[in-house]
Amino acid sequence: MKHHYKNKQGFTLAEVLITLGIIGVVSAMTVPTLMQNYQRKSYVTQLHKVYNEITQAALQYQNDRNALNLKEAGLISQDAANYFMTNYFKVVNTCDKLSGCFADSYKKITGVNAFIGDSNSYVIASGAAIRPTYSGATTRDVLISFLVDVNGKQGPNIAGRDLFIMCLYNNGVLDDANYNIDEDGNSVNFSSSPSEDERNQLFNSQCNSTSSGISGCFGKILNDNWEMTY
Repeated sequence: MKHHYKNKQGFTLAEVLITLGIIGVVSAMTVPTLMQNYQRKSYVTQLHKVYNEITQAALQYQNDRNALNLKEAGLISQDAANYFMTNYFKVVNTCDKLSGCFADSYKKITGVNAFIGDSNSYVIASGAAIRPTYSGATTRDVLISFLVDVNGKQGPNIAGRDLFIMCLYNNGVLDDANYNIDEDGNSVNFSSSPSEDERNQLFNSQCNSTSSGISGCFGKILNDNWEMTY
């Protein structure tokens, strides 16, 4: 029995190369976007984990002292903030200054340098670096401002990606800052923890701006239901 292949048609080399070329172009266009989306989800997941740890620790701190709020529980000084970190978290590294626990420098999503200050900081078991700063002496409701790098010294070291400010309020709520900086450089206090509109104002004036401030990044994520949409 003879087999005849004269009428069977396959792909030519040119057609295969064109197809591979199209696949390559599509991959080059879509893979970076997919990777960016994956990385952003990863940062948000890590941030949410730190958020839960701080919130639960604050509740435990208040309950241990049978107090109605965190001020009554004694969270009223930098020493108390340090005690809160060392006794209510699994701390794996303590640094007298920011360096050692955090990266040496940070950028913002706009490319300018981020101002983060320098003081004692900690690395917890999850790998996040945290610097607690007592703020109750200068703000009405915020007791501690936490500078948080969700993955420690690892990159990208960009405010709004892996670096955030999270503020612990007297009632145990963890939110963004309760003040903004106006066009003249003056501080404008909100009545309490920021509203959705005030979080957006913070994002535009600090996180997503050429100023050195980094507040507003965390609030934007809260507004967008734990999604990094910017």
